[in-house]
Amino acid sequence: MDGMLSQEEINALLGGADAGSGSEDTASANSDVMLSPEESDALGEIANISMGTAATTLSVLTNNRVDITTPTVTYTTMEELAEKQVTPCVFIYISYRVGLEGKNMLILNERDVKVITDLMMGGDGTNTDAELGELHLSAICEAMNQMMGSASTSMSSMINEMVDISPPTATRVDFGEEFPDEFKTLIDQTFVQVSFRMEVGDLVDSQIMQLYPMEFARRIYEQFKGAATGGAAPEESSTPPAPTPAPAPQPAAAPQPQPQPAPQPQPQMAAPQMDMGVQQQPMAGMQQPMYVMPPQDINIQPAQFQSFMPMQNLDGIAPENIDLIMDVPLEVTVELGRTSKSIKEILDFSPGTIIELDKLAGEPVDVLVNGKFVAKGEVVVIEESFGIRVTEIIKE
Repeated sequence: MDGMLSQEEINALLGGADAGSGSEDTASANSDVMLSPEESDALGEIANISMGTAATTLSVLTNNRVDITTPTVTYTTMEELAEKQVTPCVFIYISYRVGLEGKNMLILNERDVKVITDLMMGGDGTNTDAELGELHLSAICEAMNQMMGSASTSMSSMINEMVDISPPTATRVDFGEEFPDEFKTLIDQTFVQVSFRMEVGDLVDSQIMQLYPMEFARRIYEQFKGAATGGAAPEESSTPPAPTPAPAPQPAAAPQPQPQPAPQPQPQMAAPQMDMGVQQQPMAGMQQPMYVMPPQDINIQPAQFQSFMPMQNLDGIAPENIDLIMDVPLEVTVELGRTSKSIKEILDFSPGTIIELDKLAGEPVDVLVNGKFVAKGEVVVIEESFGIRVTEIIKE
């Protein structure tokens, strides 16, 4: 109150200053293992668009609605994942080989993998009691191959360069056990973790994660930034170059008299030339027109073509070559009627099933020749066979 600081306040200020300097040192030390805000936002946006396309592909594969929420970008290590991940999970390795060079990992829960693969195989997604085996891993790799393939297409449009991946590989990981050999080199690395919440119908509602090595994440951002900043360059280059100005006319000497051609007979349709008393001068930068010989008398006749009208015989009847195709066989089909059924209804067909058609009893049936509707008729019985009595010829 009297403007003097107590010893406790002085110690608090000194401690705050020390803490502030320590935080600056920590920030500078972590600058190499953390993305800038711009890099983090760009990576999250790229992952959001890419995984949105991948979700559409997964929806087609599982025949279920798939929703993926907006991602969150954080940082993690293998040790932190081991502490957070309780149940076994599946690591899916994705290698980029064209456009981008690097690898990232996709992490799914073991149960989610079983649900997705069961749906892909035609099940209802409830067969999750079986042990995760090679069949599940192979199926999830195929699903991720198609998902990340469509995601690569979206990424290609964002970086203006073709992006392609190698076939993914999958490994079951249980963090409660010893780390697999392929993870021992990754223990000390810091990864960019892009997390989504994924819902597959009413069967899956969990988290899906993508892990990007820091160098690969920065490489994606650099190519994305380069594509974004380089978009305006082609617009400038598309501007046509300014036309070269015509050279200034040089003072010319007196025009030399041009040789006059010998008089030739003019065609009758030529327009008479009128002398207005004004001498036309050539424009600056334009060459004198070349002298053109006047047209000569050429015998021109209209082209004669052979007539394609059919020749008449002595009786005045045009000869017909239809005899050439008289022996060509045609398929005649009689259609009693039609109806539409769903796949489920067709699969329920069994001996004795009655299918109701769209025609009434006694209504004329359709006669088709090579699939073309030509006549109508009624069903008759000829000895022990069915027949059709034609009642109407369809004329188009």
